[in-house]
Amino acid sequence: MNRMPDTGSIAAAFHQKAAEYDRHVLVQKRVVSNLARSVELHLNQPAEHILDVGTGTGAMLERLHSIYPAAHLAGVDVALNMCLRTQQKLGDFCTIVNGDAETLPFRREAFDLAVSASVLQWVGDLSAALHELRRVVQPGGSISLAFFCQGTLGELQHCFRDATGRCAADKSQSISRLHVFRTVDEVKSILNGMDFERFVVTVETEVDWYEDLHTLLRSIKNIGAGTVSGGAGSGLGWRRILQETSRLYQDRYGENGRIPATYKVLYLSAQIGQQPKV
Repeated sequence: MNRMPDTGSIAAAFHQKAAEYDRHVLVQKRVVSNLARSVELHLNQPAEHILDVGTGTGAMLERLHSIYPAAHLAGVDVALNMCLRTQQKLGDFCTIVNGDAETLPFRREAFDLAVSASVLQWVGDLSAALHELRRVVQPGGSISLAFFCQGTLGELQHCFRDATGRCAADKSQSISRLHVFRTVDEVKSILNGMDFERFVVTVETEVDWYEDLHTLLRSIKNIGAGTVSGGAGSGLGWRRILQETSRLYQDRYGENGRIPATYKVLYLSAQIGQQPKV
């Protein structure tokens, strides 16, 4: 399995792209909408203390504020610029903290609802992040998450692998640029070892369309994900790989002059029992 990005790389990538993020997110906006709707439909009672992990530019917090205007809202993000922009935009109805999903800077059982949208695919240790989310939610509370899982950007990954096989002198180095999205079974294995009263995992498919490979890669880069997914290459060999990837992408998946990018979105809803399990 390819190595997951380190926290410092993630923070730097999203810190640099904070000003441009909202102009380029597409599927992420739909994920926020879907997750907020799920919270509203399935939460047994109004939440009073809510945490948004990986809050980014605050889209999820804005939705939650409209649903629960009396709730105390908090957001945490590893990228400082994201925190600054979100606090400036949202003002006094929430508190934004610069911190890491794997070591949340909050006391135990501080919230009755924790959410996270399109973030946890980037963490290096998903088990640590899920256990931290569980730690900060009180008995009787809920956790609602959505993040990208295996199958995301499958067209790009397949074409890039084949192009690398044809063009790269060092195939292992080029393939290592591909981000590894976790499988549903990996996620369920972690959840089965936790003390949730119950949890439900579903996967939905989202598709965005782009003019060409360059437009897709630029969109990925401009939300910060390009760096944490392996970064960019340079030189003649890299250009040959990209040209071949573009050709394969259009030949295999292109429709009406555009190419699709498929995202597999894992949705998790977990309920914590009123009493801890012994």
